[in-house]
Amino acid sequence: MMQKERLNKYLASCGVCSRRDADKLIEEGRVQVNGQKAVMGLQVSDEDEIVVNGKHLPGKNDKVVYAYYKPLGVTCTERDRHADKVLTQQVKLPVRVTYAGRLDKDSEGLILLTNDGDLIHTMMNGSGNHEKEYIVKVNKEITGEFLQNMADGVFLRELNRRTKPCKVEKIGKFTFRIILTQGVNRQIRRMSHALGFEVTAIKRIRVATVELAGLLPGKYRQITGIELQMLYNSCMKNTSKYKEL
Repeated sequence: MMQKERLNKYLASCGVCSRRDADKLIEEGRVQVNGQKAVMGLQVSDEDEIVVNGKHLPGKNDKVVYAYYKPLGVTCTERDRHADKVLTQQVKLPVRVTYAGRLDKDSEGLILLTNDGDLIHTMMNGSGNHEKEYIVKVNKEITGEFLQNMADGVFLRELNRRTKPCKVEKIGKFTFRIILTQGVNRQIRRMSHALGFEVTAIKRIRVATVELAGLLPGKYRQITGIELQMLYNSCMKNTSKYKEL
């Protein structure tokens, strides 16, 4: 049998809120345990079904993954006193998560949020060649030469490195689709600038096997079932991690 702890401490350790705020939630009747209204001092564990504000609370050891549409103007950081909007203030989830791969403030689109450190580590490892797909607009008409140079890899003088070859496709006069397998900071903007183009908009529409699909800016959805299994199979082919979920 799993070791139990006080409900307020359990909620805090799951990242829901502080112990003091957890006490308030319990007093206001906004927490249920196994279908019953929770009371102060109740002892719980991961074996109990806990609902906060009508939403099921994953256990401390449960691994969860969310797809989030980061809007323009939101900074991917936990704390930045200079940022108007930070990601952790925009997304309120019943469990503490972090992001796997950031998007800069002036870009929008798909970010994966999870509490699975192994998944984050694997996805951030450039040797894994995990794909990230973007729709990009630039300030000049796209040429065949530009597409070929982007696809072959671009030498970034300020970083003294060449980007990996990638897939690029023109989908409009000023718009192209690009699929990257590495995570150089502001990579698409740097590559375009090096070729004499300036990016005016970037939207990430896919990370590995997960697509942005019908998500609206600022909204999120939990990845479950086959979609979750496909993600783990894609990112962690040589591990049994998904079987442990």
